[in-house]
Amino acid sequence: MASGDRVVTMGEDVGVRTFSREDRARYRDKVRRCLDVFAEMLRESRFDVDRPMTGVEIELNLVDESSNPAMRNADVLAAIADPSFQTELGQFNVEINVPPRRLTGTGTADFEEYVRASLNAAEVKARTIGAHMVMIGILPTLRPEHLTAETLSANPRYKLLNEQIFAARGEDLPIAISGVERLAVTADTITPEAACTSTQFHLQVSPPQFADYWNAAQAVAGIQVAVGANSPLFFGRELWRETRIPLFQQATDTRSEEIKAQGVRPRVWFGERWITSVFDLFEENVRYFPALLPVCDPEDPAHALAAGEVPNLNELRLHNGTVYRWNRPVYDVSRGRPHLRVENRVLPAGPTVLDTVANGAFYFGLVRALAESDRPLWSQMSFSAAEENFTNCARHGIDAQVFWPGLGYLPVTELVLRRLLPLAHHGLDRWGLDPAERDRLLGIIEQRCLTGRNGASWQVETLHRLESADHLDRPEALREVVRHYVDLMHSNRPVHEWPIP
Repeated sequence: MASGDRVVTMGEDVGVRTFSREDRARYRDKVRRCLDVFAEMLRESRFDVDRPMTGVEIELNLVDESSNPAMRNADVLAAIADPSFQTELGQFNVEINVPPRRLTGTGTADFEEYVRASLNAAEVKARTIGAHMVMIGILPTLRPEHLTAETLSANPRYKLLNEQIFAARGEDLPIAISGVERLAVTADTITPEAACTSTQFHLQVSPPQFADYWNAAQAVAGIQVAVGANSPLFFGRELWRETRIPLFQQATDTRSEEIKAQGVRPRVWFGERWITSVFDLFEENVRYFPALLPVCDPEDPAHALAAGEVPNLNELRLHNGTVYRWNRPVYDVSRGRPHLRVENRVLPAGPTVLDTVANGAFYFGLVRALAESDRPLWSQMSFSAAEENFTNCARHGIDAQVFWPGLGYLPVTELVLRRLLPLAHHGLDRWGLDPAERDRLLGIIEQRCLTGRNGASWQVETLHRLESADHLDRPEALREVVRHYVDLMHSNRPVHEWPIP
């Protein structure tokens, strides 16, 4: 491929092609050479650590006037004409990438102002072609006919990824989720993954701090999901409170049943241990996961490093982008300097920009407090307990029970109110966030816990009310859920204040 092509993550273009056995062997060798160079860079401390930045990405759904998915992302992006907005897997998805900022002062308010202004401007333009934007984990009006090969976005990368995942599987994909109701379907493409729209928080950290921040993020992943759940409905069924979690795990699974039985790891992965270095994660990715997109770049990373240049490590970055850890390590180069980030991928989009920024403040404050703790939480808690919390919180949302060292099992809301909000408060102080901003945003998390209402509980209560009081059938009730949701989303009132219609 041409040296000008970018091969960083699944969000980048890779072009149309087929892969030979030689491609795969060459790529495996190149990824391992990249890993060796990365290890050398870590030893020499060649990373930007002076002014740590935070960033946000938000995936959005497009709906039409009837609250059904609108397969119009190419038209919408052309109408918006803003490079902050990019294509996503399904034609009913777009993504906004928010320029990174520091958390000091009023950094969170700046995030909120930027996202609201960008989304409002984009919504005005999208309306001119009959589309509307929705920040939600899974669009309730999605049906099986909306998730077919024809609804993949036009970018050839998605077709290629689809082909490689199904070539690895060798068979169709079963999706089975048992929650309040049950769902069992099969898919012959990866488009069910497009149903999962998320918010991703990026936190730049130094190599010596990386393990502590990643371990902290893993330890609180379940708590984040519980208070921020917003995906209770899929294909007309009420499933988990954060159905995005099992759906995404299943929709990108390259393993046949026999391979699963052998204990091969899934590509959507919580992980299996606490780490001592960022190298642990990249090394696991290379050791455990075969290439999905074995595209080689001309750069020789060892020569680049020896010449005093910053290696792009494109093969390592592309491979890392096809292993979907809920907290993903990121190596990137900005303005000629390499840096590391924790990419936190556990949360759904929405319900409002304000709720999203509050979720971010809770996360950024909590992980800093835990990462800087004298006695690390992960020295008191098994990794499997953190994973069990994650699954329980995805299933039960804000009503979940969780395990916490020194407290045993308790309601997640009690844990947040008693223990975690004070920690997040301290962590935001350490970031230098304005105290009024800190209190405004953490107050939203507190009120969610006191009222027991987040996006998922509001959706389910609204659905049940429409079905029982208004005697609507399920499809019509789901369209009404979306219609009310969109109106309230634009109000930017935090979800704990949303009325049940």
